Amino acid sequence: MFDQLFNCPETVALHQSAPLLDARVRYLQHCHDVGSPRGTLRRKAHELLVIVDQMNLQPEGMLDAVDIEEAARRWAYRQPSHYKLKDAEKIRRHFIRTAKRWFGFLGRLQRPHIPAYQKLIDEFASYMEGEKGLSAMTIRSECGHVREFLSRHCTDGRLAAISIRQIDEAIARKGSQDHCRRNSIKFYADSLRAFFRYAETKDWCGSGLASAIMGPRIYQDELLPSGPSWEVVQQLLASTTGNRSVDIRDRAILMLFAVYGLRSEEVLDLQLEHLDWNREVIHIVRPKSRRSQQYPLTQTVGEAILRYVREVRLHRPSRHVFLTLYAPYSPLSRSSLWKAVNDRLRPLQPSTRHYGPHSLRHACATYLLSQGLSMKEIGDHLGHRSSDSTRVYAKVDLAGLREVAEFDLGELL
Repeated sequence: MFDQLFNCPETVALHQSAPLLDARVRYLQHCHDVGSPRGTLRRKAHELLVIVDQMNLQPEGMLDAVDIEEAARRWAYRQPSHYKLKDAEKIRRHFIRTAKRWFGFLGRLQRPHIPAYQKLIDEFASYMEGEKGLSAMTIRSECGHVREFLSRHCTDGRLAAISIRQIDEAIARKGSQDHCRRNSIKFYADSLRAFFRYAETKDWCGSGLASAIMGPRIYQDELLPSGPSWEVVQQLLASTTGNRSVDIRDRAILMLFAVYGLRSEEVLDLQLEHLDWNREVIHIVRPKSRRSQQYPLTQTVGEAILRYVREVRLHRPSRHVFLTLYAPYSPLSRSSLWKAVNDRLRPLQPSTRHYGPHSLRHACATYLLSQGLSMKEIGDHLGHRSSDSTRVYAKVDLAGLREVAEFDLGELL
């Protein structure tokens, strides 16, 4: 392989004579198979030599995170430093990331210590998925709240000693120290209540603990949906008219958010087979209701997706529509979608509290309301299971509210 990556015979000989030849070749071949270009493979080959040298690797044996971090620190802060070294901390993090991926591929990366309470969280997550049918995002959020609480108050995994006082203090801390809003604190309290209610059914803790958990009161329809105006949305889409790969990809993503009002998970889970080009239909799998919904594939959205698939995505092993722009071309993460929207929306300075993908969902609903669509039609478009989820948008119909305020009731009295 090295004679295909490097032109210099001395460089080829250096890589072929270094330790762990087979392990390095297998990993580089794997990177090649998932789409890494020649330049990336050359860089990775040099990085593997550095890792071998800094960690004094042996052909066999497990490796833990502590050894990797120590080797990364030595390499990044070596003296005298390399003249091209600008950011030692960035080099350290890259060393750790590359080493963990390599050792993980080889099966030699020692698993981190699993806390005793993790099995409780795993069982609770299985219950929420199998019995309650909650979406993956809801399960991830609630388990995160439970993990945060247990890591402070129940490291041994025994819930019998947990008191309501500890729970109340944890909820109060979310406001006093973490400076969370009331609705975030309520979500935290609701997550703990759901967990301890399940724990009571398993006899992990005493009865009555869940019913004693109280969160802040949230009034019905207290917060209006927050999203940019449709004029700002048009400016946002105009920022993606370039020919850069990131512009082409982000344009397709932003159109799905703005035109169809999709959630982040629905865009992340979009597969190539969900696009029916012959019938001009797009299939969206709703994470909450676990059902599929069809939309007509509009010309502008279809052209944006098709251009991305043809010019940027090309042929990749993954079936996800939207992938990273660089090898190994993995599916996008939620943070990637948030960054794609936030980095383009925030410079426009819209009058909105939020700058992530969900703000475009609100903008879509508000625009449909201004165009005269009924609440039922808007709810169907957004995939709402309950009319209560859509009813809140009636409050943002400012034009309609002004008409009501200006209506003269004198003639009717």
